[in-house]
Amino acid sequence: MWRPPQKIKWKTKPGPWPSRDEASRSRLFSPLEAGPFRLATRTWVPAMVPWRATEDGFVTDDNVDWYARFAAGRPGAIVLEATGIRDVPSGPLLRIGHDRFVPGLRRIVDAVRQASGGETKLFIQLIDFLSIRRRPDPAKFLGQHLRITDRHRSALGLDDAPQEAVRQALLGLAQERLAEVLDARELEALRMGARERVTDTHLPHIRELPQVLPGLFAAAARRAREAGFDGVELHYAHAYTMASFLSALNTRDDGYGGSREGRVRLALEVFERVRAEVGADYAVGCRFLSEDCIAGGSTVDDAAHFGVAFARAGMDFLSLSRGGKFEDAKQPAIGRSAYPYTGPSGYECMPHHVSDERGPFGRNVEASARIRAAIRAAGFATPVVVAGGIHGFGQAEELLATDRADVVGFARTSLADPDWFLKVRTGHGDAVDLCIYANYCEALDEKHEEVTCQLWDRTGLDEPGLRKTKDGKRRLTPAPWVPPTA
Repeated sequence: MWRPPQKIKWKTKPGPWPSRDEASRSRLFSPLEAGPFRLATRTWVPAMVPWRATEDGFVTDDNVDWYARFAAGRPGAIVLEATGIRDVPSGPLLRIGHDRFVPGLRRIVDAVRQASGGETKLFIQLIDFLSIRRRPDPAKFLGQHLRITDRHRSALGLDDAPQEAVRQALLGLAQERLAEVLDARELEALRMGARERVTDTHLPHIRELPQVLPGLFAAAARRAREAGFDGVELHYAHAYTMASFLSALNTRDDGYGGSREGRVRLALEVFERVRAEVGADYAVGCRFLSEDCIAGGSTVDDAAHFGVAFARAGMDFLSLSRGGKFEDAKQPAIGRSAYPYTGPSGYECMPHHVSDERGPFGRNVEASARIRAAIRAAGFATPVVVAGGIHGFGQAEELLATDRADVVGFARTSLADPDWFLKVRTGHGDAVDLCIYANYCEALDEKHEEVTCQLWDRTGLDEPGLRKTKDGKRRLTPAPWVPPTA
């Protein structure tokens, strides 16, 4: 993962923890009611992919255990990991693109209800993504897979040469010369792995996305309601299809790109179709970016425009993230896919404890506050979820007290200690296991390995009935917290 050149090492500083009485009177542990969006507390576990599904997208016992463990800490809400809306192979990622996935997802809903005593709301994040291929072996790419054209022949001075001769010539070129012969997308396919974009409108399935996606999202939302989820979060963030439509890099000329109105058009049409499918009494919101954090990408002003548009359309909540794009990702190893959290924009999404002068804590707060203020100035009270390096009670409480957030998200904080909420709420904040922001979890996610935390994955490995990772070296869930007796 990319690191800022300043390389300043930061440590978590949660500040003082509240007593049970102070916590009971806090904003953080107060309820929120906004139409169908209702929380017992303003605490939120954002979507995190733990890579525990089967290869064909079904729920496993490990998925159920994971979410039950988070629910035992009784946050106000948990957002189920990014779940694919298409019925296509996508590896060990949960899917909701067919009715056959509903029974398994219902198991997670039931487990969360039971583990939290019915207190924790459960939302599911619905995602679409385009094709991305692994970085190829150069010899295979140039020798077999690259489509040879007259342009290549002309650049090499081999106008009448057979294809095999052109391939052999390409294989013998120095990198600098190769970069002159291949076009930008061919060079990207060689160095990073081929990746589809929403602007590839010469491809029929890309051109038709605006006609196809609203129905796919709506059908997925219907299944989510049937499975018992309290609501859906439309994934409009990071490196994926819907975020790419919102991005300033979207230059489609079919009415779904270019201007802000064009770029937000599909996002609104998806929401309209979802709302029609699930009804006005079901919570529907989205997660989108406060900033793309890449050259030429969307800015905070763009995000404020989108936030107002989403609020005006009637979304029930808005959750803000930042960065995490493919455009500045680190070159993957041969045989691996590009990972959108390895470049500077990825750092903005998941900052490390080795940072710059701003540090890794609260990097999304200022931008999120500006977006929320724009929504309020437009006359809308849509709840806004703010996340990003929040690990202390005082930090979270101050965000709520100063009207910079309505709900506070705790991702890596809750991964390090799913009982953070229960401990702080009952006056045991000094027992919290604090995330150290070493991004051990992020490294596992990049490799699509079962995500765990270094603070707990080697603790108590001899516990009876303990479920371990496939290599048998790590815990799949942290040890349960036993509150001290009075």
